[in-house]
Amino acid sequence: MISRKIEEFTRKSSMIRAMFEEGNRLKKLYGEDNVFDFSIGNPEIEPPEPVQLALLKVVESEIPGKHRYMSNAGYDFACAAIAEYVNKYKGSKLTPSHIVMTVGAAGALNVVLKTILDPGDEVIVFSPYFVEYGFYIDNYAGKTVVIPTDSETFQPDPVLLEKTITKNTKAILINTPNNPTGVIYSEEVLQKLNEVIEKKQKEYNSTLYVISDEPYDRIVYDGAVVPSVFKAFKNSIIVNSFSKSLALPGERIGYIAVNDRIDDVETLMSGLILCNRILGYVNAPALMQRVVAECADQVVDPAIYQERRDLLYNHLVSLGFSCVKPQGAFYLFPKTPIEDDVEFARRAAKYNLLVVPGSGFGCPGHVRISYCVSKKTILNSFEAFEKLAKEFK
Repeated sequence: MISRKIEEFTRKSSMIRAMFEEGNRLKKLYGEDNVFDFSIGNPEIEPPEPVQLALLKVVESEIPGKHRYMSNAGYDFACAAIAEYVNKYKGSKLTPSHIVMTVGAAGALNVVLKTILDPGDEVIVFSPYFVEYGFYIDNYAGKTVVIPTDSETFQPDPVLLEKTITKNTKAILINTPNNPTGVIYSEEVLQKLNEVIEKKQKEYNSTLYVISDEPYDRIVYDGAVVPSVFKAFKNSIIVNSFSKSLALPGERIGYIAVNDRIDDVETLMSGLILCNRILGYVNAPALMQRVVAECADQVVDPAIYQERRDLLYNHLVSLGFSCVKPQGAFYLFPKTPIEDDVEFARRAAKYNLLVVPGSGFGCPGHVRISYCVSKKTILNSFEAFEKLAKEFK
């Protein structure tokens, strides 16, 4: 028998995966073209050509020991390349010693939480948020504390943050551009959050880390800019992956970048490197480290996603749905015309429309729609959305 905790977690498991599996079932019944699966952030487009060529070159090369272990932090040249890449976009001055190569952003986040949390420590997250965060925090006996964002803008509320931070708070976990809303947290909001954090650190004589989960930071639209968390927060840590920016979700390659302004940063880095090993990851995939070291600054064309965003957003708004227009990532998060978002998703499935209830992201009354699917799927779904909308007129 499995543990009671995991049995309970299984019952509460991700609605995203549940809808994804339902999509696979429906596709077998009705065919791929007749099922409109918007459930999961699994990019339909292929990686940029330079990435594919770099992978081919690495696979075909006769580099001695290319499949062997390396430092738990990763290859020196990979850490150097990522430090240079982060400095370019975040305005930081990191060295390779501030980087740990990881098994995706999820692996990176688990390494960070393992390193900093003692049992009972609290981690604040802003809803809506990626549901797995709670499971990751629980992995290390931490406590997830959820704060709602502004219901109209999905921006975090500094006043609520100040009321929520306690002597047990160890970290604030943010995700911008956000999954599931596509909202970018503004520089002004980040500055106000930092004022609160600085005040509370003095009050409790503690260190509050800001962990920024940023897999969508290169997928932005309409000239939007993602503010640098390294500039906004002294005690900041970035976790990231190339799953979205290079369309490599199955390759599980990511990194941790630590703000060099953190006090005693060497001790923190030692802990991260140790935890990368003892969690069983050991090191990030060797071949993919070589690929991203060469191609970190490549990115899928955001215009592809912007076109798909506009097609789907404009159609849903024309049908009467209310939705904040995404600034980045590749999700829409419209309000549901009924309070019960799970029921709305169930009724959408009658038309082979697969969307994820907002309850799965800690924000009922919405659904997440992932538009990293093909343009054909989006266009073919219009009639189904029209039929669904008519049910609620």
